[in-house]
Amino acid sequence: MNWLETKRSAQHSHHAGHSGHRWMMIACCIPIVVIAVTLVATGVVGAGLIFGAIMCTVMMAMMMAMMSGGSGK
Repeated sequence: MNWLETKRSAQHSHHAGHSGHRWMMIACCIPIVVIAVTLVATGVVGAGLIFGAIMCTVMMAMMMAMMSGGSGK
């Protein structure tokens, strides 16, 4: 095994557990969207709340996708 394969293997094993955390954080936004849809459907708030809830989910997904693994300790 050369040095590049060793480095890739180490990076993969270091970051393998973080993928589940990213999906969990994005999944935490789903209740926000469900509550927003429910409030709009019952007429409590306007439809703009759905846009805000969806944008919150998109922003969380973007932040989780852009976060590096912190290679420089």
